[in-house]
Amino acid sequence: MPLLDPKTWQSRTLAGGEYAVTEPATGETLATVTLAAAEDVATAARDARAAQAEWAKAPHFVRAAVLRRAGDLFAAHADELREWIVRESGSIPGKADFELHVAAQECYEAAALASRPSGQILPSEAPRLSYTRRVPVGVVGVISPFNAPLILSIRSVAPALALGNAVVLKPDPRTAVCGGLALAAVLAEAGLPDGLLHVLPGGPEAGQALVADPNVPVISFTGSTAAGRAVGEAAGRLLKRAHLELGGNSALVVLEDADIDAVISTAAWGSFFHQGQICMTTGRHLVHASLYEEYVERLAAKADSLAVGDPHRAQVHLGPIIDSAQLAKIQGLVESSTARGAKLAAGGTHERLFYRPTVLAGVDDATPAYAEEVFGPVAPVRSFADADEAAALAAAGPYGLSLGIVTRDTARGLDLAERIPTGIAHINDQTVNDEAVAPFGGIAASGTGARFGGEANLEAFTDVRWTTVRGDVAPYPF
Repeated sequence: MPLLDPKTWQSRTLAGGEYAVTEPATGETLATVTLAAAEDVATAARDARAAQAEWAKAPHFVRAAVLRRAGDLFAAHADELREWIVRESGSIPGKADFELHVAAQECYEAAALASRPSGQILPSEAPRLSYTRRVPVGVVGVISPFNAPLILSIRSVAPALALGNAVVLKPDPRTAVCGGLALAAVLAEAGLPDGLLHVLPGGPEAGQALVADPNVPVISFTGSTAAGRAVGEAAGRLLKRAHLELGGNSALVVLEDADIDAVISTAAWGSFFHQGQICMTTGRHLVHASLYEEYVERLAAKADSLAVGDPHRAQVHLGPIIDSAQLAKIQGLVESSTARGAKLAAGGTHERLFYRPTVLAGVDDATPAYAEEVFGPVAPVRSFADADEAAALAAAGPYGLSLGIVTRDTARGLDLAERIPTGIAHINDQTVNDEAVAPFGGIAASGTGARFGGEANLEAFTDVRWTTVRGDVAPYPF
């Protein structure tokens, strides 16, 4: 029996009008959903707050059981959910399977959070028991993007629920199903009580209303740096916590002793996986001068060998860009880069939303596709003379999300990583990695630091309360 039924997947009547969820590979309408307006956000947040108190009182094993069942259900409904991810977000099947795997693991890790030790016994100057404990914040607002819609929603939703909160989730309307409605269906089947998860697909108006709502004290936002700044500013004025996971322009540093035969596959994956539409995508290839010419030639050959097409109907390496606006941005950055002197070594062309994997050589600080986050399958390659220059180039720019370093000398790689400020670093791997057990987040323009995985989730979705207990009423001088 299908998990998702368009007749029942939106139980609440929303006021934002109808929206056609479109398959980017074909332009076909996959589903019609109703969008949320500001008044819908207020209603959902109020209802979530009313439902949350009883959920917070539920024994930890009750909450854990719901999350464990949800993890199992992502596997049980994998065929149906895979098709939605492939068709709705333009993912190849392997990327969809990765999302399903991580989603299940996020639920299992969240289930373990429910019984984590949640406080400390403190010494006290007075004759009393003094301790801290973590308590749910109440209602968590989650705003998630289109590029890895299932992962980037569930990694906030699952731990927030496990820790006793309710959630109002606003997925990107372009991926309203696999980024929102699918989660709600899985959690409902897993036994989550009514009223604790509200899915409100919507645009900027709904997001602004969610940030501003007085019943939502914590916001978990994943998206562009520009939008994240606006969320952070609005939340700051209201003295709310905003956990921001934003953009990046991550560097892959290839030292002179790297195995060139091994590195090209790694490098191509870092830039071209899911059409480059990932915050951790390798946006800058920094290659030692002794390897530079061969690296450009071989990466371009790899790009030319990759198949681009409809991932639902053919076996391809890259699917479509999410929509025409994003494709126009990619094309504009590539064209302005070649106009400034960059050499187009591969790609730079498209048919409809299918953009060829692209390699740019001869880039510098003024090359737009090197200096800015492209969010597309574009690999700018730049040479460096020594480790000092590599460190300076990799550390330059506003972002600080992920880093890859390739070298046969792992100790040297670790030493170089210490000189480059990022939230994530990988030695002998590319920049795109994610595990449910690992902290995830960037610094500077890439966000407000690690907020996923274990302790980071406790910090994100609970408050610390200090409590004391005396046997007798405390005496005072007056």
